[in-house]
Amino acid sequence: MSERLPAPGGLALVENLVNTLDIESGADTLDTADGRAAFGIGSGDLTAARELRESLRAALLAHAGHPPHRAVTPLGALLAHTPLYLSVDDRDGSAALAPAADGAPLLSRVAAAVAEALAAGTWMRLKACEAVNCHWAYYDRSPAGRGRWCSMQVCGARAKMRRYRAKEA
Repeated sequence: MSERLPAPGGLALVENLVNTLDIESGADTLDTADGRAAFGIGSGDLTAARELRESLRAALLAHAGHPPHRAVTPLGALLAHTPLYLSVDDRDGSAALAPAADGAPLLSRVAAAVAEALAAGTWMRLKACEAVNCHWAYYDRSPAGRGRWCSMQVCGARAKMRRYRAKEA
């Protein structure tokens, strides 16, 4: 969908997970074994992974000031009981939140990525495209942080053309 650079750090995991579903075509890479393997998802974890994906999408839509695309489990409810621990590197003393070994490794990795992004101040820059047939996740690198579309050439151009035609009518 997008020609943008990937999100920084752990946010790339969140961006990639949200973008496993192409809303316009209906193609879902989690339907394939390779797609699930990329996220460490077993066939028994598919429903939970899709629930997490859509809760993340709703949060990213909120970052862009848009209502949720549909009713979903709130992201906070999914992440509330995710075990993380503080990992400290013995060589340089750097510290980071890391997923604890548990039965939901994807959920823990996402929680660690969100915590890292919060600490870096980048969480609110990860957004979902405002186009209703898109909602693709993208990292907003605009100076003011007011990006609205995953791609100005596609979704942005379509929205602007719709507005122009509505004025002309």
